[in-house]
Amino acid sequence: MFILKAQRDADDWEDVSWKRYPAYLESVRERMPPSAYALATSDWYFGFSDPRGPHDARLVEMAIGEGAAAPDRFPKAPPSLRIRLLNAWGNGYIELRYPEVYRYQLTLGDGGAGHRDWLFDEFRLTDDGHVLHEIEWWGRDEAGRWIIEASDVEHTYLPIDPDADPGSQ
Repeated sequence: MFILKAQRDADDWEDVSWKRYPAYLESVRERMPPSAYALATSDWYFGFSDPRGPHDARLVEMAIGEGAAAPDRFPKAPPSLRIRLLNAWGNGYIELRYPEVYRYQLTLGDGGAGHRDWLFDEFRLTDDGHVLHEIEWWGRDEAGRWIIEASDVEHTYLPIDPDADPGSQ
């Protein structure tokens, strides 16, 4: 792992982890699905000041379905998954779609206070060439951790004010 909470808490985080992650992504560039690679290497996704980025966003809903990604293969198609977040400023929605999901693990500690904030996440590549997206939810302590293995991950930003420019907020 490269840029999750444990790595960010290390004394040498800026010097080691944040430099290793782009090098890792470059090393898997030809094998990583295109949308996931574009997100992981964008100049805005991991920042704390762009409304399109998920840092400090809150979960609105998560939906898991089967057959939507490949109706011709239904009911033997892999499930798909969609996450909808309210961004940190409350002025837009972030949607992440995983067209074909091969594995997932969703954990939540004490659900009485919800998932709290999307703290950090990272994209990795499995030996099978799938995207592995690990997400950490935090409040005062770790609230949950999601690990989703999928064919790709697609991002959409939906401003609540449709006239808003996502890069200017």
